[in-house]
Amino acid sequence: MDYRREYPLFSACGLNCGLCPRYYTDGDSKCPGCGGENFSEKHCSCSILPCIQRKGVEYCYLCDEYPCKKYDNWERDSFITHQNMMKDFEKAKRIGIEAYKEELNEKVKMLEDLLANYNDGRRKSFFCIAVNLLELNEVKCVLEQLGRETELSGLMVKEKSVRAVALFQAIAQEKNVVLKLNRK
Repeated sequence: MDYRREYPLFSACGLNCGLCPRYYTDGDSKCPGCGGENFSEKHCSCSILPCIQRKGVEYCYLCDEYPCKKYDNWERDSFITHQNMMKDFEKAKRIGIEAYKEELNEKVKMLEDLLANYNDGRRKSFFCIAVNLLELNEVKCVLEQLGRETELSGLMVKEKSVRAVALFQAIAQEKNVVLKLNRK
């Protein structure tokens, strides 16, 4: 049976599925997001969904046992979206899940803009990582700066991509955020 969720862009375990490179992949490896269409086929070994269903909660952070042993060592995982899971759950708890979803939807739109206008075919993962790990206002700042740089309009996508990456790297360095995978 295929498990379905109303909002697959924010997973039950705290991943921002809407900011993941696999969500934007064409072909068999495309992930539909948590509880999206055919999710069970892609993630048949997910141990979180049966657990939250049994506990009767939509997100792990709503469980009395959160964080449980399932969260051990995820921060060191090379899958980049795991880095902010607990931080994102704390934010969802603090501002409310609907407000968190609104922020995530905004980030998804900005990521889609970056992928459509600045991805030279080699930057999808980088942009997904940057939008996921940086704060909403920081991503907005980069996009606003890119929008103000009128000379970019005449450039090829590759040159525009280089400029976008440089702006993201500058903000990330200032905030002490590393925009690359954690290789074990």
